Amino acid sequence: MTTPVTIIGAGLGGLMLARVLHVHGIPSTVYEAEASPSARAQGGLLDIRDYNGQPALAAAGLTEEFRRLVLQGRQAMRLLDRHRNVLLDVPDDGTGASPEVQRGELRQMLLDSLPADTVRWGHKVSGVRTLGEGRHEVAFADGTAVVTSLLVGADGAWSRVRPLLSDATPEYTGISFIETHLFDGDTRHPTSAATVGGGAMMVLEPGRGILAHRERGGNLHTWVMLARSREWFAAIDFADPDVATARIVREFDGWAPELTALIADGETPPVLRHIFTLPVAHRWDRTPGVTLLGDAAHLTAPNGEGANLALLDGAELGQAIAAHPDDIETALSAYEQAMFVRSVAANAEASDLHDMLGEGTPHTLVDAFAGSAPGR
Repeated sequence: MTTPVTIIGAGLGGLMLARVLHVHGIPSTVYEAEASPSARAQGGLLDIRDYNGQPALAAAGLTEEFRRLVLQGRQAMRLLDRHRNVLLDVPDDGTGASPEVQRGELRQMLLDSLPADTVRWGHKVSGVRTLGEGRHEVAFADGTAVVTSLLVGADGAWSRVRPLLSDATPEYTGISFIETHLFDGDTRHPTSAATVGGGAMMVLEPGRGILAHRERGGNLHTWVMLARSREWFAAIDFADPDVATARIVREFDGWAPELTALIADGETPPVLRHIFTLPVAHRWDRTPGVTLLGDAAHLTAPNGEGANLALLDGAELGQAIAAHPDDIETALSAYEQAMFVRSVAANAEASDLHDMLGEGTPHTLVDAFAGSAPGR
């Protein structure tokens, strides 16, 4: 089977590309390894920014749909110390330029905007090979394969498409997150809910921190941040949630119990997420018939830009293809040259995890947030 535009990965960037192509009457097929849209949790809140994520949604004709997903008040930010003292409290006064939405709801909005047969679920890529003249074959674990004249790797950090273009591989940053949830916080965990406040809360010290966010329904989503080696985490038995939770809580001895309760009372097993990045200036030579977007192209540590850049990548690639439907190489070249510059600039200006957990924290963060209030 030969398809004109083949997108690997049904994340935000891949779906945005498919949507913009659909708006311009260009068919595409998205292949996703997950079995269904609900196969796994889709992460927490995203602040969709007015200079990249929101213009992408406008290009997709989805601004009104996006606005209906916004959670009012979630741009509030508070910074506490280990004793629960408030160092900074920035309210959401409605003027902020980065409204918050649930990642899963945003993804579902994009899925709903596509023809029903656009995404092929349960298609895990087992291999990709070049056939020449800009054509590629994608093989799947179920034994099927497709041949395409335009292949887009929107398949994240461990992209199976990236090796066609680059030898770069993600490297561990030295920082990992441990993720857990408290449900119906206002009713079932009122002290924790009051501690987190109306939006996001951070407690940071050198080498460690707790970040929590109030999501829809008063659910509290917590990420523990630790600057530790992968070997240190390997010694913790995450297959035993109670043992793992107790070990992580010990890293916060002396902290207020209202803070450690966000970890100790977690209602989901703690999930370990090592943070990897690609080189900041990652780029590749133009290779016929294939390109990358989102984390597959410019993976960085979480800094608020990743999802927004993926959305903009998808939108701009779709617009470039629509502008040059008979000259795909011109379209890909124009997209890549703009994307290379944009991603480097965005990530250079964003906050860095090593700064957040560095020797100057939390005072450097207090100064930074105070200087950017109220819009975040």
